[in-house]
Amino acid sequence: VQLQASGGGSVQAGGSLRLSCVVSGRTFSMVSLGWFRQAPGKNREFVSAITWNGGTTDYAYSVKGRFTASRDSAKNTVYLQMNSLKPEDTAVYYCATPWLISRCTWDPKEYDYWGQGTLVTVSS
Repeated sequence: VQLQASGGGSVQAGGSLRLSCVVSGRTFSMVSLGWFRQAPGKNREFVSAITWNGGTTDYAYSVKGRFTASRDSAKNTVYLQMNSLKPEDTAVYYCATPWLISRCTWDPKEYDYWGQGTLVTVSS
């Protein structure tokens, strides 16, 4: 199972970016996918999650209303649209998926497979 995240970059505060995560190596008809981020000197934190088949989403309070997760099942790809970016959103963003869990979960320990991360830098 491999996850390939992309779409990071440098933007000014108030700008937008769209992250993508392509999943390969298994059929994702029943499991969810999550986005996490890790800023320098901080722990990895939950950002968003989406169920693969139902489209149910969940968001951290800090990004709710600004970030939107979506998926294209035909392309085995999940997206994270990030709008109204703030300097505190600066971090390496990771996508991850569990082996068998179908619900959205905030707990990184429930995720078994992780992508390599993509860096998002937001300047003020």
